[in-house]
Amino acid sequence: MGLATREAYGKALVELGAENKDIVVLDADLSKSTKTADFKKAYPERFINAGIAEQNLLGMSAGLARYGKIPFASTFAVFASGRAFEIIRNSVCYPNANVKIAATHAGITVGEDGGSHQSIEDIAIMNSLPNMSVLVPADAKETNEIIKYAAKHNGPVYIRLGRLNSEDIFGDDYKFEYGKGVCVKEGKDCTIIATGLMTAMAKSACETLKEEGIDVRLIHMPTIKPIDREIIECAAKETDFILTCEEHSVVGGLGQIVASVTSETVPTKVIKLGVNDVFGESATPKELLEKHGLTSENIVRLIKENYKK
Repeated sequence: MGLATREAYGKALVELGAENKDIVVLDADLSKSTKTADFKKAYPERFINAGIAEQNLLGMSAGLARYGKIPFASTFAVFASGRAFEIIRNSVCYPNANVKIAATHAGITVGEDGGSHQSIEDIAIMNSLPNMSVLVPADAKETNEIIKYAAKHNGPVYIRLGRLNSEDIFGDDYKFEYGKGVCVKEGKDCTIIATGLMTAMAKSACETLKEEGIDVRLIHMPTIKPIDREIIECAAKETDFILTCEEHSVVGGLGQIVASVTSETVPTKVIKLGVNDVFGESATPKELLEKHGLTSENIVRLIKENYKK
């Protein structure tokens, strides 16, 4: 098991801080949890604690961007996408401000913090905004690549990060490509398109299915917006159906985005695995993943049921 993506984020920020003096980091009094405390320790003069005031956090970030700084603003995903939405819309996206929103503790694997803190709608919210890019890394290596890419990208970026430790998917030679899906495994029977921690579960499911004679293509989608239409359309043409996997609501998430692409050009069956339009609750991450069917075993079940048909 590798690092949590939030841990990798903290380490990447420190590396970035040494390379670029325009990098500044802001946090909403959660730096120990978001791991921006690593940057604060290394570069205290470039760290701002905005307090428990997410609107101010994003407004200050927009102002800093206006004067040539590259701000990384961090808080929990539920507060970044929810409480600060109007500021993100009007002060960040509307003027196309160069602000990077690195939101941690996304999804139901926040666990015992409960439904009030489990952001299952943030991809849908951020995907709706013009000028916004939405990135969701699968592991520590990809997180490092994405954070460094975001610093060079001109415009708003939303980066979705998790609390739970994630399995390593990519090696040291992996290079993130903006706007591109990653074919983790080729296959001819059907396709899984996954993002975030669900990519590791999908990878495990593919190995089980291979033993049972089902050849599954696995695509990891680190860029949700702009979505890689070409890789989706290719999968729709070359395999029987698509299963999407995400630690997010099925309403407005990866599954609906993929289905929207295929409906326009290559109509195909898209099965959406995610949180089924309900709020989370307080339980361990493992219990919550099992309750919502976000497991490799359930992915295997869904593929076998639909493959038979």
